[in-house]
Amino acid sequence: MQKTILVTGSTDGIGLETAKMLVSKGHHVLLHGRNPTKLQATEKMLSALQGAGSVESYAADLSLLADVEALVKAVAQKHARLDVLINNAGVYVVSKPVTEHGLDVRFVVNVIAPYLLMQRLMPLLVPEGRVVNVSSAAQSPVDLGAFIGRVRLADQAAYAQSKLALTMWSKHLADQLGTSGPMIVAVNPGSLLATNMVKDAYGIDGSDISVGADILTRAALSDEFANASGQYYDNDARRFAPPHVDALDQRKCEEVVRAIETFLDQQRA
Repeated sequence: MQKTILVTGSTDGIGLETAKMLVSKGHHVLLHGRNPTKLQATEKMLSALQGAGSVESYAADLSLLADVEALVKAVAQKHARLDVLINNAGVYVVSKPVTEHGLDVRFVVNVIAPYLLMQRLMPLLVPEGRVVNVSSAAQSPVDLGAFIGRVRLADQAAYAQSKLALTMWSKHLADQLGTSGPMIVAVNPGSLLATNMVKDAYGIDGSDISVGADILTRAALSDEFANASGQYYDNDARRFAPPHVDALDQRKCEEVVRAIETFLDQQRA
């Protein structure tokens, strides 16, 4: 059965390779990116694939919450149902690390935007739907002072903390929703894959990117992940594995979710 799948950050890197795999399997893929010209070129390329499913595209800057809301509205206007949300978009090394609201952009794009996307798209996600959150092997304890913009972090620290925060809210919401909501899983797609992010951060070409795209495709479609809600998949180990210890700490997970909700409430006021 053809599924409707939104892949954020799908104009390059793991997101693009994942979109290619999904389209090649005949699914309806909603592409997302910041650059409309790049999006249009990606849509044209994927539509030309042999045996391709259907493709459409949406432009949004996930560092801007107004853009996140507009993305949700645009998707909802065209679709009454969404089978899978793959929160792949992420940033590491950036020219402007602080947003207009004073938060580190890594926390906004890598943590808050995917949280807001999932919450807003929940009415479209069928009970058997899936939310795949792209985490990382790079994870470190979250400094809540940094999360709310009171402490500035170096690139690596901000990225690693953002990826643990993403893993933490994935576990927390999965436990809260239980069987009443979609399957929510955090996935480390593999370390040092051949993405622009890896090249910019570490100055290396990286390894075969299809490794990451394959596991995200499996997480989106395969029976292997049907009952994986709340779990963490480590593609470096090629198995489900215990997450960082903080993701198993209910109090710390609640603190991260509370910080996200507090920020979102402030923006709505």
